Amino acid sequence: MTASTNMPAKVKTGRHTIGDGEPVYVIAEIGINHNGSLDLARKLIDGAIFAGANAVKFQKRTPELCVPRDQWNIERDTPWGRITYLDYRHKMEFTFEQYRSIDRYCRARGLDWFASCWDEEAVDFMEQFDTPLYKVASATLTDLSLLQKMKDTGRPLMLSTGMSEMWQIEAAVDLVGHENLMIAHATSSYPCPPEELNLRMIPTLKSMYPDVPIGYSGHEVGLAPTWAAVTLGATFVERHITLDRAMWGSDQAASVEVMGFHNLVRNIRDIEMAMGDGIKRIYPSEMAAMKKLRRVDSTQHAHANS
Repeated sequence: MTASTNMPAKVKTGRHTIGDGEPVYVIAEIGINHNGSLDLARKLIDGAIFAGANAVKFQKRTPELCVPRDQWNIERDTPWGRITYLDYRHKMEFTFEQYRSIDRYCRARGLDWFASCWDEEAVDFMEQFDTPLYKVASATLTDLSLLQKMKDTGRPLMLSTGMSEMWQIEAAVDLVGHENLMIAHATSSYPCPPEELNLRMIPTLKSMYPDVPIGYSGHEVGLAPTWAAVTLGATFVERHITLDRAMWGSDQAASVEVMGFHNLVRNIRDIEMAMGDGIKRIYPSEMAAMKKLRRVDSTQHAHANS
């Protein structure tokens, strides 16, 4: 395992700094919840902005590389009718012109956007846009050539750790190094049952990699575990966003609707303020109650003994 340095756990990503002591960076993952519709993608972007998210994230694949060949011609029911799995994957991918529209739409609204790239050609495609970072999906954590490809772009990497054992995480970190790296604890179940969330991995990862910002990518139903992740030290959080959890798509059920996402972000900001600095003090708001309710002023004893 690569030795950690004493550098602070912070990464600069365009207009934001992610890490300890910074506001939690909130990512609304659109993923494939747009169902191939640019109009729906824009509505999800608008929802993320309303909710107070810092970024939206998409998924970019080259279908011929990401779909096993024996799955290409298997038919399935989709919003476009019964088509092959390969055709379905193509319909879920945006073109260059569509991503350019997304790029302009987000930039005009001051919102970060980026993608998880599932193959090396997808990295080449995304390099046509000046996104602030790349996300390494949990499923691709063991694809070391893909990790090297993303690292070689010079952009920060956000590494998700679902469906992985510690030795696999360590191998990925050894390859990409600690500089410009962020690690997200995750469990890749959709939706994930509470007993498999294992949120205590967040402080475990913070202890193992004190110079790397640690975050949380959640796929649970509900919001409480994500708030708990923030109290455990997550410096960024990612949740899927949807307009309606009943919509067609494999990720919709594990997603958060717009009003729920608004509540998620609002309470994260409250938690940030509530965490404090760990130094005990008497606050000005306590003075009136102390004057009215405290019978013995121990400060006199402290002064007498000093």
